Amino acid sequence: MKPFKLNISQIPIELKFILDLLKEDFQYESNRASYEEINWDTFIKLSLHHRLYPVIYLKLKQLKEGIVPSFVMNYLSIQYKRNTLKMLKFSAITEQISRLLTDNQIPVILLKGPALAHQLYGDISHRTSGDLDFLVPIEKLEETEKLLVGQGYVKDEYIQTVLNDWKWRHHHFTYIHPQQNIKVEIHWRLNPGPGKEPKFNELWKRKSRSKLTHFPVYLLGKEDLLLFLISHGARHGWSRLRWLVDIKYLLVEKHLDLKRTLLMARIYHYHRSAGQGIYLAKSLFNLELVPEMERLTKAPSAKKLAQQAVFYFENRINLHSDPVPEDVANYHKSHLFALRSMQQKIIFIISFLYPYPEDKQLLPLPKAFHFLYFPLRPFLWVWRKTRKHALS
Repeated sequence: MKPFKLNISQIPIELKFILDLLKEDFQYESNRASYEEINWDTFIKLSLHHRLYPVIYLKLKQLKEGIVPSFVMNYLSIQYKRNTLKMLKFSAITEQISRLLTDNQIPVILLKGPALAHQLYGDISHRTSGDLDFLVPIEKLEETEKLLVGQGYVKDEYIQTVLNDWKWRHHHFTYIHPQQNIKVEIHWRLNPGPGKEPKFNELWKRKSRSKLTHFPVYLLGKEDLLLFLISHGARHGWSRLRWLVDIKYLLVEKHLDLKRTLLMARIYHYHRSAGQGIYLAKSLFNLELVPEMERLTKAPSAKKLAQQAVFYFENRINLHSDPVPEDVANYHKSHLFALRSMQQKIIFIISFLYPYPEDKQLLPLPKAFHFLYFPLRPFLWVWRKTRKHALS
């Protein structure tokens, strides 16, 4: 049987150049002819889209002068410096919020941001960050919100809920500081539900301390971090290559407890997304994997799901800006379902029986009668679909 190889023949040549730059054994001269048709405007757009322009800029600086047009280097240099200033600001905010919560006896774990950049890349300027993500115990959410509001943050009330479904259907609240233009996400779960996850206390026991700040700031332990970054990237279709570069650095530079990693992947049903993510990182960056990690990529599902993810690279998919085109939304919905284990698929299907906020909008009932949404759920679903079809 012919061995499977990831088919990336349809991705833009500019993205292939970016992928080549990120390989440790990259040699420009040996591939020079394949880069002659590069559209440098497209190259810039892809560097920005995939949030890789800091590390790409540093890689380009190592090439001989004249290979890359000066306007490209100048533009990326400006973006690199802006990102460095932004990450310095984020570092200060990270320490400020961590101190605020810790002083009020709220344990907090950083999920991303400059602390993650420092841990993975050794330099906060080498990675971008759009916001700051903190994980706290769910029972501390109300207290955390009061503290943030006291510091001038305003909650983005975009989550609609009925019968407290927010606790397991969602995973974070968003807060904006209007004056500082800072967005903070307070998580109580690592990912949206339904799904099995480690409890906060388990994550807290395995936490690691960041070396970025003087005040103690904590990140997920290496094994938890790998699985979190994999599940997060997979949930977004790896539509930003930055997430795969994070995986690459974790696999190559950090000493992981492989036995614990594989055990947690099975317990929390990350094995399909882990197989996909590690196979993508291996294929795109020519990684040499240790045998334990290699085994994760041998499953047929890992190769199939990895090939499905190439769709997001071919089409420069942006899932973060509404409206998402209907064909893309449908593809993504199908892909997310394919990433689930059989147990997760069953739980996900059963979760449709739990009332949605849309049911409340369609048939408003007094709070005392909200329990009626359970038996009414199938009828309201049909009613809503019928109305939607009639309107379209």
